[in-house]
Amino acid sequence: MEYVVIAVASFLISGLTLFSGFGLGTLLLPFFALFFALDAAVALTAIVHLLNNLFKLFLLGRQADRAVVLRFGIPAILASFFGAEGLLVLSQMSPLFQYALGGKTYFVMPIKLVIAVLMIVFALLEIVPRLARLSFDRRYLVLGGVLSGFFGGLSGHQGALRSAFLLRAGLSTEGYVATGVVIACLVDFARVPVYATHFSTATLHASGLLVIIAILGAFLGAFIGNRLVKKVTMRLVQMIVAVLLLAIAIGLGAGLI
Repeated sequence: MEYVVIAVASFLISGLTLFSGFGLGTLLLPFFALFFALDAAVALTAIVHLLNNLFKLFLLGRQADRAVVLRFGIPAILASFFGAEGLLVLSQMSPLFQYALGGKTYFVMPIKLVIAVLMIVFALLEIVPRLARLSFDRRYLVLGGVLSGFFGGLSGHQGALRSAFLLRAGLSTEGYVATGVVIACLVDFARVPVYATHFSTATLHASGLLVIIAILGAFLGAFIGNRLVKKVTMRLVQMIVAVLLLAIAIGLGAGLI
């Protein structure tokens, strides 16, 4: 049953990214978190994210700006290792505290609290107009790479920060998209092996089929969605998705999920 649920959810979530304004990883992570431990959810989302971007890389990679990729991408790769290691450290920490509610005991875990806060922050970056328009001068590309890479490794949230630092990098529309895809792939290539060291071979094998199903569902959703709807952000849909993300984040942070 979980295979069917994950296939359908990946399909719908992937299609939803086309007109909600949120990235695949941002929407897929909370869903995976309902089925897996949070560190595993981040790792599985990263794999789907990487393979989805590899397809875009094949189509757009040649249009990427090499100078920007180097200035932004190299710091992002290095910082992503620290972010990924930070995730593994958080996953092994004991509960911060516990509380009783409705006759049940809930534990507030460091990893869930940190990821929850990041989900809230990055959701706000997408939906608050003033924050969504945030951008930085080209001279801050190295700093942008460090921040985007670190948070990409820690939770997978890298798109909003990457966009803020690339918007004023003097790129054409095609170059902006292609450069972002290349950098996203570099960060994913760096963080996925770090995550893999944390899981046993048996765990990886057990999750393999679920990942394949999620990938196929995501690809199919993007393909069909691209044909059926125009790639525009629908404000109402975006706000609904944001509210759901915030609700899941609060649930994670409070230990309810």
